[in-house]
Amino acid sequence: MLTLLVVVCTVLAYLLGSIPTAIWYGEAYFGIDVRKHGSGNAGATNTFRVLGKRAGTVVLLIDAIKGWISTSLALMLYYGHMVEWNECQTLKLIFGFAAVVGHIFPVFSNFKGGKGVATLLGMVMSVHPEAALVCMVIFFVVFMSFHYVSLGAIIASLAFPVLLLLRTFGKENESVIVFGFMLFGMIVITHRKNIVRLMRGQESRIYLRKKKE
Repeated sequence: MLTLLVVVCTVLAYLLGSIPTAIWYGEAYFGIDVRKHGSGNAGATNTFRVLGKRAGTVVLLIDAIKGWISTSLALMLYYGHMVEWNECQTLKLIFGFAAVVGHIFPVFSNFKGGKGVATLLGMVMSVHPEAALVCMVIFFVVFMSFHYVSLGAIIASLAFPVLLLLRTFGKENESVIVFGFMLFGMIVITHRKNIVRLMRGQESRIYLRKKKE
């Protein structure tokens, strides 16, 4: 019974992650497919670039929420007394990973989605809220300093497992630390083109306020 529930929750997490928020929101409210504009990416960053701050914020929040909900499915099994807390943490990682994969390879949009940063944020908020908040601060500091979303995302995703490895918040589950480094690797892979553009000085900057002429 437990095995079946884990499989069902994993599939459900993937499907939740597969919801192409940027595409559906852009088409519903602007009549625009964000994949045909800007960077061509179906994520929050490109939504900010193409549709503006309000639309980008909505997409960012929804993508983060679907990551949080997917990861938190493990709590149903824990509070249902079907698994212990350590097992619950492991299941959180599995369900959260499924959601991130769903966001990157969504079944609802020909397996071409975003880069998984916002969904990963939601996952981390569920797995370790304290570390997630610190990583959010790191992201905003990097972003406001350099105006590169990709650079902020890469550094913040690395900060998560490093903070846990340094026992910043006390003793942590080793599986969470290992998984954190794996997710950092995934972020690097999905941002490989951005990394090349950063090295060449060709990455697009995003400003929350309009630049003064």
